[in-house]
Amino acid sequence: MTKKPQNTANCAREILVTGALPYANGPIHIGHMLEYIQADIWVRFQRLRGHKCVFVCADDAHGTPIMIKARQMEISPEELVAQVHKEHVRDFNDFLISFDVYHSTHSDENRELARLVYGRLRDGGHIDTRLIKQAYDEKENVFLPDRFIKGDCPKCGAPNQYGDNCEACGATYSPTDLGNPKSVLSGTTPTERESEHYFFRLEHFADEIQTWLKSSAIQDTVRNKVSEWFGDGLRDWDISRDAPYFGFEIPDAPDKYFYVWLDAPIGYIASFKHLCDKNGLDFNHYWKTDSTTELHHFIGKDIAYFHTLFWPALLSGADFRKPTAVHCHGFITINGQKMSKSRGTFVTVERYLQHLSPEYLRYYFAARLSSGVEDIDLHLDDFIRRVNSDLVGKVVNIASRCASFINEHFDNRILCDKTVTENDLLKRVISEGEAIASCYEATDSAGAVRHIMALADDANRFIDDAKPWQMVKQDGVTADLQRVCSSGLLIFANLCVYLKPILPGLAEKVEHFMNVKFSYWGPPEMDAPEHQCQSFTPLLQRIEKETVEKIFETPMTESKEPVQKKKADTSTGLIDYDVFSKMDLRVGEIKRAEEVEGADKLLQLTIDIGNEERTVFAGIKAAYSPEQLVGRKVVVVANLKPKKMRFGTSEAMVLAAGDDTLFLISPDEGARPGMPVK
Repeated sequence: MTKKPQNTANCAREILVTGALPYANGPIHIGHMLEYIQADIWVRFQRLRGHKCVFVCADDAHGTPIMIKARQMEISPEELVAQVHKEHVRDFNDFLISFDVYHSTHSDENRELARLVYGRLRDGGHIDTRLIKQAYDEKENVFLPDRFIKGDCPKCGAPNQYGDNCEACGATYSPTDLGNPKSVLSGTTPTERESEHYFFRLEHFADEIQTWLKSSAIQDTVRNKVSEWFGDGLRDWDISRDAPYFGFEIPDAPDKYFYVWLDAPIGYIASFKHLCDKNGLDFNHYWKTDSTTELHHFIGKDIAYFHTLFWPALLSGADFRKPTAVHCHGFITINGQKMSKSRGTFVTVERYLQHLSPEYLRYYFAARLSSGVEDIDLHLDDFIRRVNSDLVGKVVNIASRCASFINEHFDNRILCDKTVTENDLLKRVISEGEAIASCYEATDSAGAVRHIMALADDANRFIDDAKPWQMVKQDGVTADLQRVCSSGLLIFANLCVYLKPILPGLAEKVEHFMNVKFSYWGPPEMDAPEHQCQSFTPLLQRIEKETVEKIFETPMTESKEPVQKKKADTSTGLIDYDVFSKMDLRVGEIKRAEEVEGADKLLQLTIDIGNEERTVFAGIKAAYSPEQLVGRKVVVVANLKPKKMRFGTSEAMVLAAGDDTLFLISPDEGARPGMPVK
């Protein structure tokens, strides 16, 4: 078909990518996977573009929580982290995360580098020591880390807050500032003991970090939040902990250990060094201060301040390069609720994979992830709908509708001459490649998915219009039939190239079926004038609701309250507030509007609701022409169950007012797609 672009190698970048280090005291759950899926999609895309992209990660294997859990299990901390490491490696492999190395912070490389970083900071005058008062659990005979103390927030008074920051008001503080403090371990009130601690002089790097924040690729919301820390001056950072502690001892400081948050991010460097030593890569080329390579971190927004404040300061003080970009994502909820064992929504990767393909969750997260830091809700009905509608009903449907004719009537031969390659839709699919690539580059996989699914819709319309099933009945086996079905399969192949960063497993199946390799970003090479493929076999299965219910151990209903509590009060015409509050009202922007053949009142609308596009059939034809609607903002009910109609499936509802004459309800100027309507 089309040859590999000649300029791919000429524009090659050298990129090192890291994912945040999962803590080595428990299993990976599906909420964790959001981050690694986002990073893996970006890494796989960069590799398809011909860039050298190395992807490293490691277990965060130190700290008091690991020490205490090991004690409870009556094993050593080393045994615990080794056991958890095997489970994490298995889960990441099963979820198709393409790490070049998955290491551990409890490693010789990390010990060596932590001491190197500390030594350079100390020799540069950036380390200070002083006596501090520290919480101590007399019952457990252990100093308590910040997260092992709870009490009342000293700023807003919110109860049951951790010892380092308040989840209610966002304030940060010392655990000694808490009101009514209690040890998480024993429930007793901690005492105070004095101890000499080591501090990193963060203020020494204030100007440098502010300059870096302005020049690096960080989301504006993160940059603005981190910038608030500079208002009152930066405080020194305590980088030491007292014995007993599971970690690395500070050189020349008996019974003092590096705080886990010092050696954990150094684990990025250590993991890469482990890979360099194993594969002969040039370590200094990537980590020297004037490196021309790129360093990208993918993290959750809850640890943004460590990666955009402490971490670049440590790197600067230790004479290592600073990150090129820090990509933050939001939190995960399930059906609008935090992950919870009691609700059955705390699902491990291992449990999920017992029932469903990892690619379904990879796709759902990809379809929701933009370049922002918004939280993402894994709504289970929406999860089922998206996978079944988009992947099975749109993408795979293209191949299944065309392949049977190629297999049965043309001896598995796909036509690749100019009668096919000059197909207008195929040329448009190929030309959209750079727009889709721009979305991936910006970590806007949701934008990429919208482009791809719009093209898949067009491909299915192309097949609907051509009607190969009627062609073979009316005209028999003809060159036109082969041309139509070949065009459909070539369009399908190009869409699978675009989806490969998200769905590498599906891409591999399609490569086998079509006898091609999706090894670069662009149209796959095929023989001309005909290309031999394999017999088609099903590529994906639909998700059944019962399967999802098994995974989450709960029926997918809104509530278990008696039905009568959900009904309107017919005596007053009123409904309960909780019924109304379940409506997901959002601002939408109409991207396309079309007349519906055979329908007197309906228009088919394609509406952008912020993180996806929905198809809506609206009975507004008498009031509006299609050209009046494109670009208009409307209010959309986004969580209605999809309604099957003879013209297609309506996936939401637009709100309008009026009796005989309808008026669409629109937000004021400035509202943008996806904004909630309150």
